[in-house]
Amino acid sequence: MTPHLMTSPRNPRRAFPALGERVLFGAAYYAEYQPVPRLDDDLDLMQRAGFSVIRVGESVWSTWEPDDGIFDLDWLQPVLDGAHRRGIHVILGTPTYAAPMWLARRYPEINAQRATGQPMGWGARQEIDYAHPAFLFHAERLIRRIFARYADHPAVIGYQVDNEPGNEIFHNPQVFQRFVDHLRRTYGDVETLNAEWGLTYWSHRLSTWADLWTPDLNAQPQYTLAWRRFQAGLTTAFIGWQADIAREYARPDQFVTTCFSYERPTLQDEAVAAHLDVTAGNAYYRMRDRLALPAGSARGEQGWTTDGTWALYATADRMYGSRQEPFLITETDASSIGMSWQNEPAYDGQWRQAAWALVSRGATMIEYWHWHSLHYGAETYWGGVLPHSLEPGRTYEQIAALGAEFLAAGDAVAGLEPDHDVTVLWSNESKWALSEHPALGGGRGPNERTFQTIVDAYLRGAFDAGLSSRIVHAGSLADEDPAEFAEAHPVLVAAGLTILDDATLSWLRDYAEAGGHLVVGIRTGYEDHEARARTQRKPALLSAAAGAWYDEIATIDDPVPVRGVDGLSLPDDAAAEWWIDGIRPAGAQVLAGYEHPHFGRFAAVTTQRAGSGRLTMVGTVPNPQLAAAVLRWATSGRRPIDAGSGWQTQAPSQTVTGARNTRGEHLRFVHNWSWTPSAFTLPCGATDVVTGTSFPAGATIELGSWDVRVLREDEGAPATDERHG
Repeated sequence: MTPHLMTSPRNPRRAFPALGERVLFGAAYYAEYQPVPRLDDDLDLMQRAGFSVIRVGESVWSTWEPDDGIFDLDWLQPVLDGAHRRGIHVILGTPTYAAPMWLARRYPEINAQRATGQPMGWGARQEIDYAHPAFLFHAERLIRRIFARYADHPAVIGYQVDNEPGNEIFHNPQVFQRFVDHLRRTYGDVETLNAEWGLTYWSHRLSTWADLWTPDLNAQPQYTLAWRRFQAGLTTAFIGWQADIAREYARPDQFVTTCFSYERPTLQDEAVAAHLDVTAGNAYYRMRDRLALPAGSARGEQGWTTDGTWALYATADRMYGSRQEPFLITETDASSIGMSWQNEPAYDGQWRQAAWALVSRGATMIEYWHWHSLHYGAETYWGGVLPHSLEPGRTYEQIAALGAEFLAAGDAVAGLEPDHDVTVLWSNESKWALSEHPALGGGRGPNERTFQTIVDAYLRGAFDAGLSSRIVHAGSLADEDPAEFAEAHPVLVAAGLTILDDATLSWLRDYAEAGGHLVVGIRTGYEDHEARARTQRKPALLSAAAGAWYDEIATIDDPVPVRGVDGLSLPDDAAAEWWIDGIRPAGAQVLAGYEHPHFGRFAAVTTQRAGSGRLTMVGTVPNPQLAAAVLRWATSGRRPIDAGSGWQTQAPSQTVTGARNTRGEHLRFVHNWSWTPSAFTLPCGATDVVTGTSFPAGATIELGSWDVRVLREDEGAPATDERHG
């Protein structure tokens, strides 16, 4: 079977008994990597730590198939048997992201080319053009052998197909030819392509499909976007193909997933997730003082690992947003995560804090990378639950204590639906377009994370304002009724969405007119679905409803102060960063302006009633102070959780988040991200879901250094003046 570019309706998440009992808790486990045989010792330690799941098998094709057609399938049996005896579930992986050297030797053409005619070489992983028929033949043969051997094992609750897909953009000749075929099917003839891509520019008009140049030197944005869409389609098709094979063997109580690393260049997470039963992914984060509040979350840049407490929450919200459902964490920090020069094991308590933060946003599995620190290989210093000595130490003790908490909390904390005050739209197509042709940078050089920088400004601002975020993919809006969506998502941020079709822009206008509050940031409505600059004043199709427009755009190297004008209270350090749209009011109320001799002529923030809702424009990338103020104002009186309920932070080091469990109970997660203890006075009666201790309204909970409490609301309890340690 050869995967083709495809889409499919979303697979509804099946009812998995293992996912409903409690939060799954465990680690990736590779007995085959251990320098000495110690399977029983490892599994016994896992059992004592409260582990309920391990992930196995996804990295070792050459162990499963040492040579072409020679299979060794029995080596995993003792691991599965031992786990089952101890009540530990198993997620079985397919090893297709790490090809064996015998396969590379026999089919050198499967090596991914990062530029035309330039294979990337071997010695790492994910060096494979997984659209190549020779690779797919051998991959399918092995996948079926593994599934046939272990699908009926009672320990196996699910399958992870591949791992962290989408790492490379393939320039292989057969991929390029498939791309040309894809364009021919999409556009029909070269004259249509010439018109849609504007190929008159620089004499790029095609007379035949054979004229299409390879992408290496391409400077045409329309080509770039089509190429990136196609590459993402290859990844989606590959994972969907494996998922379909898995379902041929899977029992009704087994799920199919993969492990997302969200920064991968050809991952279109919502499209891939549509082929899965549940989203799963990595949540790597900088630990120690990088998690401190209030100062610690202000530092660092984001990437495959996050920096700052707000970004840890944003990672979870991205995962929830892939399917709008609870998700699995397949990899997160056990100890030091990174290369040999990055050794940052957490402070005591931070494992608890991070895990409960992820659970509060919908994680229903926490699985560490990985069980033991490796003694060889590229990830020797990616610390595991056990250190290189293989003796349980501080990391094990901290994680085992957390395992006991999950066991005590039971199903009260599994499969949560997180609260949200602000909904932020995501567009992978805009991300691709703005990574290849960045809008932000100025004198600092191109910012290839332009889209993420714009969106992160609002996610960070919401966090700093004490608000929770939900992420929704812009491509899913067509299936939503604008009025119903406005009821469920009263404040919607559309920022950085440079690639949008007319229908989606019209939907956004309808959302505002139906009662929603639409906050439009920079770049949204600037280009159409082919990355062509729109001919209307910007934001296109929204400017009339906004009562404001702009034609002039400018990058800025240094922050520009922003001051409140009418109805918006801003702190003294509110500022514009990276970019300024020259907003001209045309009936809209000006809420803020720039303190600058030139940019002062433009509005920074405007707002206008639109039907029964409101449309607000923000003409810059807001710094955290400006973003927090705008979103605090936008949500005032519109929050689904009453702002006067008392469940707000009571110290600068605290966060307070909420979620509903499958019983309909409202949970609150109160964190103290600091060495300095703090106190939290309960606005209503509540019960600690870990200890079972009940507190009356008005009781004061003491939070120690790097501490967290998980509380279930009890409505109507009387207030008291008690304090509890």
